Amino acid sequence: MSRSCGSPSAGSRLADDPADEADLTVLRSVNDAAPIDQAIAAARDAVAARQQPQGYWLFELEADCTIPAEYIMMMHFLDEIDVALEKKLAVYLRQHQADHGGWPLYHGGDFNISCSVKAYYALKLAGDDPNAPHMARARAAILRAGGAATANVFTRIALALFGQLPWRGVPYIPVEIMLLPRWFPFHLDKVAYWSRTVMVPLFILCTRKPRAKNPRDVHITELFTTPPEEEHGYFRAVLETGGLLGRVFLAADRLGRLCDPLIPKRLRERATRLAESWMLERLNGEDGLGAIFPAMVNALEVMVILGYPADDPRRVTAKRALEKLLVDQGQAAYCQPCVSPVWDTALASLAMQETGTADAQSAVTRALDWLKSRQLTDQPGDWRVQRPDLPGGGWAFQFANDHYPDLDDTAVVVWAMHQASNAPRYGECIRRAMDWLVGMQSRNGGFGAFDADNRHYYLNKIPFADHGALLDPPTADVTGRVVAVLGRLGRPQDRQALERAIAYLRAEQEANGSWFGRWGTNYIYGTWSVLTALAQAGVSAQDPAVRRAVAWLEDVQNADGGWGESNDTYKVAGGHPAAAVASTPYQTAWALLALLASGEAQSASVRRGVAHLLRTQKADGSWSDPTFTAPGFPRVFYLKYHGYSAFFPLWALAAYRTLIRRGTVH
Repeated sequence: MSRSCGSPSAGSRLADDPADEADLTVLRSVNDAAPIDQAIAAARDAVAARQQPQGYWLFELEADCTIPAEYIMMMHFLDEIDVALEKKLAVYLRQHQADHGGWPLYHGGDFNISCSVKAYYALKLAGDDPNAPHMARARAAILRAGGAATANVFTRIALALFGQLPWRGVPYIPVEIMLLPRWFPFHLDKVAYWSRTVMVPLFILCTRKPRAKNPRDVHITELFTTPPEEEHGYFRAVLETGGLLGRVFLAADRLGRLCDPLIPKRLRERATRLAESWMLERLNGEDGLGAIFPAMVNALEVMVILGYPADDPRRVTAKRALEKLLVDQGQAAYCQPCVSPVWDTALASLAMQETGTADAQSAVTRALDWLKSRQLTDQPGDWRVQRPDLPGGGWAFQFANDHYPDLDDTAVVVWAMHQASNAPRYGECIRRAMDWLVGMQSRNGGFGAFDADNRHYYLNKIPFADHGALLDPPTADVTGRVVAVLGRLGRPQDRQALERAIAYLRAEQEANGSWFGRWGTNYIYGTWSVLTALAQAGVSAQDPAVRRAVAWLEDVQNADGGWGESNDTYKVAGGHPAAAVASTPYQTAWALLALLASGEAQSASVRRGVAHLLRTQKADGSWSDPTFTAPGFPRVFYLKYHGYSAFFPLWALAAYRTLIRRGTVH
């Protein structure tokens, strides 16, 4: 199998690459305590300065331009336009238009038709002249790519709501889906949490087929190669890539449309009330439905079309939840897809713990006390459908998302609590969390993010699922995180679960030695997650799986000593290489942490990686990088965790220093 990132045989050629005098100076300082101590102190202080008075850390979480574009579209749908905010969002969209004329899904990425259509429409709604140079370039790029009719399902639904294309151009998802029994091939319990929270309000929207108020009467017929009413290729992608199953689902879609007029009014009303009740139960206060932007927008729009008055507390709260996601940059503004305080706090705590200073430990105690207050124990949750008798004990990703704790956050919180200097303070939290984690193991030995055994892969063939991310199956990175805490705690009752999980990880290793990264970019993230876990579980550094992974990491190291990997690696399954990309601080840190966990502290690769971090640290103690760090959904939606360039390099440098002090590095 080909390499997933980096340049060919980078590790083997490092010794042959002449370094300039500055590089040699940094390399000579790697084993000198003073420069490393200074770098760690500066990085620690930079992270500590970001801690909130309540104890948590919260860094920005940025996505592609679909989110700010959708915010503008939402304001026009409701006819509740904040003109000043609209101008700032439009500035952000213009700033992120790429040289190819459209908008990518991540920094430096290729043109994306769906993102570009939404960004163009949002700018036109905001008042941009369609004949302006930037709009003309965007329009030309969209038309070259086949026009707006080729955009993905979510974009076509948004356009249908504005009357820009007929409703036959979107999948048939009637609200009566709420009444289907669990044994039916499609049921809400069979899809991922994010799919449920987005789809339930969409059931109502797509059944009622409301028309956006569109107060400025803005249209984008110029983005279609065939007039929207005459277009018959809206589901071309399903026919081309869905295979036989996709054709079967498409036939069922067409049959459903034919039968729709026969649905009794009372049955439709019953299903609508059930969907409304489901949504309201999970409304989640000012943190919003599912605590994710798409579901929150859909929920607010549903309230409007169901007749909730503007001053209804639920509608007011739903709008406030969306407003809290905004980031005002002065002249520009954007909207986050969600917020990540639990994740940021747990990872920052691990980095700060590694520094070993009293000030850092005090900061960590405040952080862990805050996390302790956020544990979800007796709350209702969709995960209980598969595990009804399992007591709760997890953490959510956001400030509040009671129905949806996740295993990744929970495992990292447990890790930080268990290695705290005052660990007994969190003993009951740890016990509850560990019992919950073990109880959420899937039948194949792995762990998913939010649910157990969410592996109904045939559902990714339905017309609605052209994004291919309807499910939440077990993944190597989440399983690695759970294995890490199972190994750390070593509870006798968890031994079988640990063995099954390790077997799952062995089976998931790529032929080139790496592991796929579902929730971070990409194979470097997956490989760090698993190698760290195997070390915590006591797997020997000489284990063949570990040696193959180490060899792969060394092979893809860049000549400057760092590591880098593009989100392009998600485009082709199996780890085929993209072009070599520049090193990033967070991916360099992941690779270093993986190598340190695998007994490579004295290797040339580690020394050069440490030197790279020392050389690229900014004067304020931080690191920065414009690249996107993780997929929300591979090939469809990507994220930039702003905190990753802050706490991961700190963690890696501190871990290296710990080994120096132990005498492991000479």
